[in-house]
Amino acid sequence: MITLLPQPKKIQEKEGSYTISYDKKIVLSADSTRQDFFYATLLKDTITKWAGSNIPILQGIEKQGDIFLTKQEQSHPEGYHLSIRSDGITIAGQNTGLLYGIQTLRQIITQFGAVLPEVEIEDMPDFSHRGFYHDVTRGRVPDLDYLKKLADRMSYYKLNELQLYIEHTYLFRDLSEVWRDETPLTAEEILELDTYCAQRGIELVPSLASFGHLYQLLSTKTYAHLCELEDSETQTFSFLDRMQHHTMNISDPDSLNLSKALITEYMSLFQSNHFNICADETFDLGKGKSKHLAEQKGTNQMYLSFVKELCEYLVSKGKQPMFWGDIICGFPESLSELPKETICLSWGYLPNQRDEETKRLAKAGAVQYVCPGVAGWNKLVNNIFSSYQNIKIMCEHGKKYHAVGVLNTDWGDFGHVNHPEFSVPGMIYGACFSWNGEEISYEELNRKISELEYHDTSKQIVSLLGQVEGTDRFNWETMIRFAEKWRDGIPKEKQHEVAQSLEISEKDQANQKLKEVYTKLLECVSHMDSSSRELISAACLAIDGICLLNCIGSAVKERLLGREKQTEDIELAGQLEQWFYQYKMLWRTVSKEGDLARIAPLIFWYADFLRERYPKKFE
Repeated sequence: MITLLPQPKKIQEKEGSYTISYDKKIVLSADSTRQDFFYATLLKDTITKWAGSNIPILQGIEKQGDIFLTKQEQSHPEGYHLSIRSDGITIAGQNTGLLYGIQTLRQIITQFGAVLPEVEIEDMPDFSHRGFYHDVTRGRVPDLDYLKKLADRMSYYKLNELQLYIEHTYLFRDLSEVWRDETPLTAEEILELDTYCAQRGIELVPSLASFGHLYQLLSTKTYAHLCELEDSETQTFSFLDRMQHHTMNISDPDSLNLSKALITEYMSLFQSNHFNICADETFDLGKGKSKHLAEQKGTNQMYLSFVKELCEYLVSKGKQPMFWGDIICGFPESLSELPKETICLSWGYLPNQRDEETKRLAKAGAVQYVCPGVAGWNKLVNNIFSSYQNIKIMCEHGKKYHAVGVLNTDWGDFGHVNHPEFSVPGMIYGACFSWNGEEISYEELNRKISELEYHDTSKQIVSLLGQVEGTDRFNWETMIRFAEKWRDGIPKEKQHEVAQSLEISEKDQANQKLKEVYTKLLECVSHMDSSSRELISAACLAIDGICLLNCIGSAVKERLLGREKQTEDIELAGQLEQWFYQYKMLWRTVSKEGDLARIAPLIFWYADFLRERYPKKFE
């Protein structure tokens, strides 16, 4: 039985086999391009690694026994036909269709090595745009090697669009005040990644906050005057405030000029003809410096006017604008005032996400993507089952209301603490359901991902990771909310009330379950390919972290209720610091420093809290 992801539309397995040996050839048809040659090198490398033969690439006329890559038009621009016979292999398709046929063959080779089963496959996608959206601002700034690995994985599973969410983590030439204490991506890195993605059939789409969510920019002395709320440059850093405030004061003309200038500088790095201006969660609009304008025009019209200006500017530059649809969904009739080229990104992240927003935007005539999520934000390990449910149902909504694309999101709220490896199953869920919406159960899909991505012959690694969901009794967001509330001042007479609000129920049962998962994960190591085993170490570290935080949350609650400091509290503080040292080491294997400098004080504050009843405020 052949395991393929995404599942092809038509597959017919037959009797017989094709043998890859040293005397076989990969032959490109005469009309092939240099891009096709690159695709052929991907196949050659896979054959060398998994079938043990270093076979040559030729161009011209095929002979019996060859692996023939031919440019043939299919019923869909990204469609392909793969035929494995005893006397040869043929892959037919145009451009990325040929690539996707090769990716399917590569998946088969990793399972069967040099002796491949005969099979006929005809395939094409449901959605033309199948994307992954990675937050590289709030927490992690991935290094270039990791971003390239991400692109390789995306191409392998037939995803064709990548967006990196940027607020302040790009090194704008004249904005050193914005990125001076960050580790931003550089122009060279973006240019190199853009080329790397294009080779693999992926459009790297620029995505830049240009209206709301501009914490770092609007907290500088130079640009604080453009923040809707007063005194943004004097405020202490807050994970919560970074999520909730810092919207442009659009009553000041300089706001529009600044947004356009940033867009102009950033878009020059990309081959893409799209640009995502974001424009989501403009929570403060009309509540501060532009209140007078809101009283005259209303916040809806204010929002629309600013977004329209940016979209029209992009169209004038030959770009197709995109923006998040959460605000305009409240007055969708206004979509008709935006340029017809505009794409609305309709997001929803609940496991049982309703279709109301997608339906409303479709009824208003929006060209839209549906945007589910991998459910990793505020978690040390992603909520894998919830992400499966959410991605599956959002893709169903997209098909029902004729969305043109799917953009599967990986946000970094409150520091992007989850190791990015834990988002890979969710990324693959998105690849599968955006290519082929045919029903496939959670358990079956997890088995296939375990086998194909992690080469786990036990086929249980992904489902084991899924069992972590719901075990974090004192989760990352709760940790942050409590610490920031303490920093802002909790009167002693209110501490009992705050303690009661901390839900740390069944902590021991949760930790026992985590220990069982931990053991089972270690048992998987011998079933996995050596290149995939690092996942187990990362998962075990995350599980230890969840257990620790559960215990710390319980200790914090008891201390607030009046229990005296105990030896166990001091031991917990040491364990937390030891754990965080290992966490930093793992972080640095795939990411720049990013928000480690913000996460560390939070961790150390909790260690101090355990050692003393009333520690200093964290900074």
